[in-house]
Amino acid sequence: MATTEPALSESGRELVREVLIHGPIARAELGRRLGLSPASLTRLSRPFLDSGLFVEGAVELAGAVGRPARPLDVQADLQRFVGVKLTGDQAFGVLTDLRARALGEHVADLAGRSPEEVVEALVAVVQALTAGSSGSGSGSGVGVGVAGVEGLAGVGVSIGGKVTGQRTVLRATFLAWREVDLGGMLAERLGVPVVVENDVVALTEAERWFGLGRGVDDFAVVTVGAGVGYGLVVHGRQVVTPDTGLGLGGHVPLDPTGPICVDGHRGCSTAMLSTTSMCASAVMGLGRRVAYDELLALAASGDPVAVQVVGTAGRSLGRMVAAVANLTMVGTVVLSGEGVGLVDVPVAATELRAGIAADRDPDASEVRVLTGAADFGAWARGAAAVAVQARIGSLGA
Repeated sequence: MATTEPALSESGRELVREVLIHGPIARAELGRRLGLSPASLTRLSRPFLDSGLFVEGAVELAGAVGRPARPLDVQADLQRFVGVKLTGDQAFGVLTDLRARALGEHVADLAGRSPEEVVEALVAVVQALTAGSSGSGSGSGVGVGVAGVEGLAGVGVSIGGKVTGQRTVLRATFLAWREVDLGGMLAERLGVPVVVENDVVALTEAERWFGLGRGVDDFAVVTVGAGVGYGLVVHGRQVVTPDTGLGLGGHVPLDPTGPICVDGHRGCSTAMLSTTSMCASAVMGLGRRVAYDELLALAASGDPVAVQVVGTAGRSLGRMVAAVANLTMVGTVVLSGEGVGLVDVPVAATELRAGIAADRDPDASEVRVLTGAADFGAWARGAAAVAVQARIGSLGA
């Protein structure tokens, strides 16, 4: 059943964000982060405790003689979201809780690439993920009970392309789309809030709130897969510009002797690191076509052709990481995307570090490289994360 949400100030929404991201978190730490007195924090948190969105953890003592305190956390399973990553031929979806943790997944093939056909596939994914889960996210509480498919609180869709207003796809080359109101079309079909976002932006937000970038004020994300993506977080906020979504991170020059990408750039990050380019580079030496996972397995087993291709890609990825760290001065780079299994191959891991060292000042701080999940689920969880963010931002509005 839908409930009436309290009128919230920005302080209230920021409180929810802090508890969601950092919970369970001590009240004293919350007050410090938000600049709130204990009385103000108690007043702001009370409606969320009453509604069930917040829960109190085990008693913690504030020092040897301090008053007992209960840390605050969210009841993460109170709401459900669906995140979907769109590719040129599939819609990969996950059902998640409030912290974008995957509870189930479903993949649907696209019957075609028209907006109407894509929306049909998205609806099928959402319906498959919510079938039989009625009530799992529709209990009482702040923000629960949104009308629509099985009580979902929101749906996020991520797409490789340029998006505006978290709704309209201005350009998606792989679907041959321009100016498509995907968010509006899907929301009309589902009856729930829908957020559409560039896939790298969404994945970076997932890392910032719930993933490897959680609690890190300054970091970059480099994605490897069908393409190469780049996201940047500075002072706790992602940098998004009018050119975000154009794939500019995919054309960083890395090797002047490397292959040429489809846009005519020799040795750029796409030519050196995309899964299709790597597989194409192996064809001549192997005498046959090879899938990406097989290429990595061959390299791990010592096949000389695969070792050469994968090692070169590892070195190029290291140069990409060094370029990002040098230009942005971040100390942490998160690697993600469906092709990031590259760094699990020993020769690539070795060359990655060599590539970073070759392009960094010897006195520079060591770049911390963190590796995320190597599957499409990471992209879909990114889509769910921006839906969660939008929901929290709308509380009490």
